[in-house]
Amino acid sequence: MRIQWRRMLAFGGAAAMLANSIIPVAAADPGFGRNTATPIKHLVVIYDENISFDHYFATYPHATNPSGEPRFFPSPFTPRVNNLLTSDLLTNNPNFLNPANGAGAANPFRLDRTQAATADQNHSYTPEQEAFDGGKMDLFPKYTGTATTGGADAFGTTGQVMGYYDGNTVTALWNYAQHFAMSDNAYGSSFGPSTPGAIEAISGQTNGYVAVLGTKSASFVADGEGGFTDIGDEDPAYDTCSSKTQTMSMLGKNVGDLLNEHGISWGGFMGGFDLSLVNADGTTGCARDSTSLYTGTTADYVPHHNWFQYYPSTANPTHARPSSVDAIGHTYDASGQLDPANHEYDIDDFYAAVKAGNFPAVAFLKAPAYQDGHAGYSDPLDEQAWLVQVISFIEQRPEWRDTAIIIDWDDSDGWYDHAFVEPTSASYATADVLNGAGLCGSGPPPPGLGGDPVNGRCGPGPRIPFFVISPYAKANYVSHTLITQSSIVRFIEDNWLRGERLNNGSFDATAGSIMDMFDFNTRFANPPLFLDPEDGTPAAHPAPFPPFP
Repeated sequence: MRIQWRRMLAFGGAAAMLANSIIPVAAADPGFGRNTATPIKHLVVIYDENISFDHYFATYPHATNPSGEPRFFPSPFTPRVNNLLTSDLLTNNPNFLNPANGAGAANPFRLDRTQAATADQNHSYTPEQEAFDGGKMDLFPKYTGTATTGGADAFGTTGQVMGYYDGNTVTALWNYAQHFAMSDNAYGSSFGPSTPGAIEAISGQTNGYVAVLGTKSASFVADGEGGFTDIGDEDPAYDTCSSKTQTMSMLGKNVGDLLNEHGISWGGFMGGFDLSLVNADGTTGCARDSTSLYTGTTADYVPHHNWFQYYPSTANPTHARPSSVDAIGHTYDASGQLDPANHEYDIDDFYAAVKAGNFPAVAFLKAPAYQDGHAGYSDPLDEQAWLVQVISFIEQRPEWRDTAIIIDWDDSDGWYDHAFVEPTSASYATADVLNGAGLCGSGPPPPGLGGDPVNGRCGPGPRIPFFVISPYAKANYVSHTLITQSSIVRFIEDNWLRGERLNNGSFDATAGSIMDMFDFNTRFANPPLFLDPEDGTPAAHPAPFPPFP
């Protein structure tokens, strides 16, 4: 059932005074920065689904503010953002002017809160390159657009792909952008859908695909060196909830392996992962589901979104439960035995561990599917409730003083975004079409697991949002430093592992740094920002957070 957070969190009115609140950094922790390169001792990566930057920030910070909807008024000191408004692409857009888009040709148009539920757009490796059209960015309706009935403007044609939300719908994210740090120059490490994006965020390497069950040809390409590279969605072989006919695994290492080698606590926390729980509607096991007011009912757990299940070293195939709350995040239990969960948990386990004072150093979080933002079965309003829920919980913990929250997305869903970066990683597979048949970029392809150049890794891909929420995040700041999903791996390595890299062709070595989004030199920390989870507007303070198992 959809959780009614308004009933659980009795927020007050607007709280402009929060912007003037200060927390002395010197009083935060006597162990300031111990064993880490920065004062950050806890990293929480909230990994949502399928959003392009322009889809949520096309007109930021200017909202329409229609009557009866949450209103957004920006600070006059909001920095300039590279979006459709500042690029003068809201009218006479190349996707409207290109006749190849047929009946779907459209200018960008505003999606209202009443249009929270949209179609899932085409976000596969090849169609995204076709939509980019060599960098012209003018064939989105033709190649990635999907229509649904109902709604206004281009809703009923492939021009739906040109729709965007503003601060009256994605209100929480716009308010977080005002208070913390956001990037307008973040991209997928490569083209393609959810699974490659998830794998990039933990390993920076999509080469090393192994077909375990079946051969779903659209999910991989021959890398040119006798192996394969993942470019599509396929369930992990090491998961009891996966498909019984088509699964894959990945060779190589991920950042969880490095953290294990150094004894640093970490975990992957997925909505729906605990198969022993029973939802209010009676569903349980792999079939646990939840219902949204906007998009209907969908399974809580999506195997092909689970980063670490693709690697035998970090998988928990049976969804075994941790031996205790104290063992969450750790390789061994209290008796020195290997903990059966192997760092893979349900999202409820994150709340339980943190409430017990066992906050892992690194945590990757995924919402139950109806709240992950993926068009077709989720939506921005349910996603907003999820984000505010988690962030408010963390902001109330004493560990907030040395925590950074990253909000990132796994892919763009194919939604229109105008920004284009010339590929720095070329590929010449049959699936590549950016610059013509079999062409994506120029120069040698990047190295694969074996060190030789491999195909299927063309990138950077589409632009996606990226946030840093932390006492050390620069306030109302927009970073223009080029970063990718693999920049998450780099930050973990730089902060906890003294710059140790995964090597074997991982993009961690070449990904941009997110350090521009932090300020570790100020004597005052950025205070918490509490928002209403349903409308995303500022609230004076949250009520006590509801209990979790």
